[in-house]
Amino acid sequence: MTATGDTAGGRPAAGPLRKGPDLTTGPIGKTLILFALPVLGSNVLQSLNGSANAIWVSHVLGEAALTATSNANQIMFLMLGAVFGVSMASNILIGQAVGARDTAMAKKVVGTSTAFFLLLSITVGVAGVTLTPHILDAMGTPADARADAIAYLRVIFTAMPFMYFFSYVMMAQRGTGDSRTPFYFSLLTVGLDVVLNPLLIIGPGPLPTLGIAGSATATLIAQTVTLFAMLVHLYRKGSILVIRPSEARLLIPDPGIIRSLVLKGLPMGFQMMVVSLAAVTMMGLVNQYGSQTAAAYGAAAQLWTYVQMPAMALGAAVSSMAAQNVGAGRMDRVEQVARKGALFALLFTGTPVVILFFADPIVLRAFLPGDSPSLAIAQHINSYVLWGFIAFGIAFIFSGVVRATGAVWPPLLAMVISLWGVRIPFANLLEPSLGADAVWLSFPVGSVTTLLLAGGYYLWGGWRKARMLDVKPSTDAPDTGFGHPVVEEAEGIADGLTRSSPSGPRTSGSGAPAE
Repeated sequence: MTATGDTAGGRPAAGPLRKGPDLTTGPIGKTLILFALPVLGSNVLQSLNGSANAIWVSHVLGEAALTATSNANQIMFLMLGAVFGVSMASNILIGQAVGARDTAMAKKVVGTSTAFFLLLSITVGVAGVTLTPHILDAMGTPADARADAIAYLRVIFTAMPFMYFFSYVMMAQRGTGDSRTPFYFSLLTVGLDVVLNPLLIIGPGPLPTLGIAGSATATLIAQTVTLFAMLVHLYRKGSILVIRPSEARLLIPDPGIIRSLVLKGLPMGFQMMVVSLAAVTMMGLVNQYGSQTAAAYGAAAQLWTYVQMPAMALGAAVSSMAAQNVGAGRMDRVEQVARKGALFALLFTGTPVVILFFADPIVLRAFLPGDSPSLAIAQHINSYVLWGFIAFGIAFIFSGVVRATGAVWPPLLAMVISLWGVRIPFANLLEPSLGADAVWLSFPVGSVTTLLLAGGYYLWGGWRKARMLDVKPSTDAPDTGFGHPVVEEAEGIADGLTRSSPSGPRTSGSGAPAE
């Protein structure tokens, strides 16, 4: 224990802050770019893994298999998004305790979080394996893709406990200030997954031919092996994230910490759920047009993930810079951060959109065979959808700045309105007259709505006077119909908040973090 004493309020006294970058001084544009680059690299690495899997499935097993994975992945991302907020809250609480050198509190949060995630992940995994066919039927999965989707999703649900815990440990490490170790183990996971995918799908030599289940099994093996390797590494280096046998009592959940994890994680978790449920609903609309259209949608959505990455990385940088400048009372600088961030988002989102628009026929062949009828459909989809991401990228910046002050709910409300009040009703109402084009048009319409609402609140809302919170959720979900919740940008934000936090987590009389 490194605490040096107790304050009058009963909380262990904070030690000196860890040294980190000062985002309240220096050139804003250069700092934004330099801060965003590592986040962008992590996001690219994560998405390349998903793209490699999609390429193997589509080229070896065909369009129906790609449709199956597209449907199954929506459920997987929904499940991951459901606990993302809680995982992020744990990350921030650990980071604040470490920043305050309150080792006892950090270990207490780790113990409670570990027990919570173990129980939750096992419950979700067992329920998912049992309910897989019913879930896919509710989504209207095409009949020719249903069997493959069931095989794929059941393996994914088996892997879910390892995926949940893997994500939690990776984020917790960033909370302690270690950003390199998670990146190295991400490389290991991606490397294993990419190598194992074709081997388990095709089954050369003595290896079993698992087909589409082989793609999911590759993910299961990669996540499990990397998780155990990471835990061994943490144990050997004496990390506070490892609960040793003598500390087993820490695995008994602390009600106060559980309450803080749930309540502080609700805004982020709910936003992920809103986006994921909207994606599942859109997938259901697409499924009505058959496997070829669904495969085209899945291939196009792979590109959308990359289009959003610059804005998401900039969103992490903007949120961290805004959080530190708000804490320093530099609201003039916060305004400059927002303006420069919006300009960069316009430039760095608009550029890949234009490139992909003209290179679409070439790039899409990575995910679809050259003679596939889905290829032309995917090009048609992108001709509508791609342009909306420019508006969404700018809105991403405004939401990040607003949320950094502690105004969490207005950005969430804007997302709910744009997705469930505009995009989905637009698609449903115009589908009888426009057909599938109503679905594709609903994407840019929803994105423009998000920009209008986020920009309007930034200009005229009361966020500048919002009360600062100890935990400032500051992440958006990717606005695709397919993309999974990308956690790296949120982890970068949490690390920035940890460095700028003037104290550790407030505690109640029992020692648990106060709400």
